[in-house]
Amino acid sequence: MSEPLNKTRSLDAAARPSRDEAEEAIRTLLKWAGDNPEREGLRDTPERVARAFEDWFSGYNEDPEEFLSRTFEEVEGYDDMVVLKDIRFESHCEHHLAPIIGKVHIGYLPNNKVVGISKLARVVDTFARRLQVQETMNAQIANCIQKVLEPKGVAVVIEAAHQCMTTRGVHKPGVTMVTSTMSGEFRKNPLTRREFLSVIGNPSSSVDG
Repeated sequence: MSEPLNKTRSLDAAARPSRDEAEEAIRTLLKWAGDNPEREGLRDTPERVARAFEDWFSGYNEDPEEFLSRTFEEVEGYDDMVVLKDIRFESHCEHHLAPIIGKVHIGYLPNNKVVGISKLARVVDTFARRLQVQETMNAQIANCIQKVLEPKGVAVVIEAAHQCMTTRGVHKPGVTMVTSTMSGEFRKNPLTRREFLSVIGNPSSSVDG
């Protein structure tokens, strides 16, 4: 049995280290890097990094399904494609904690209910603000929308630049990774899939960030 989307891979609150323990861990890393965490420029860095982590990884404290729970059914029978494209996101690679910066395109075919478009962006942000692998994040967004809205189909495409590849290791800047998840009519019907891909345009060769 799969875990709830909002609990996947998350740590129980009681098991989380304290803020003081987190800051001490950052001091240890600064020492390991070869610097002195007590010097003026680094004295407040552990506190700053801890605050940054609270922002970067706030998605662990949010339930993406809740953002989709309020839907609108008075849509005059509208059942054509709904597309929200170029949703910018910032995430972090779970392998190196390096930034992943890119954009998400979402399409779905309503089945008697639609959701406010800002809520789709909130779903993206919730999953992005967790340690991620792009393929996993792609599937999580699509599965969440499919589960809550129960549309006739969902399509999610992500284009992103991975700093773990551009700033370390092979050092290959300008490389964009593209992933996609299609369900329902987007998977079964080539015309529907092509229409969605036409609306979002061909995946770009570069991503800001």
